[in-house]
Amino acid sequence: MNPIWFLRMARWVRNPPSAGRVKLVLAVVAVCVAIVLAEKLFGFPAWLAPQKLKP
Repeated sequence: MNPIWFLRMARWVRNPPSAGRVKLVLAVVAVCVAIVLAEKLFGFPAWLAPQKLKP
């Protein structure tokens, strides 16, 4: 692990993010997980699959 990461972690502990920022990050992660689960459950639509173009 790079020593820079330890400095970043120490700065984060001294100045933690606001509650709004934490909620925003958790909401983005939840949306990403929901998209992945929906794709796994319903599959990828055929009309969105990449097509090979003829040269």
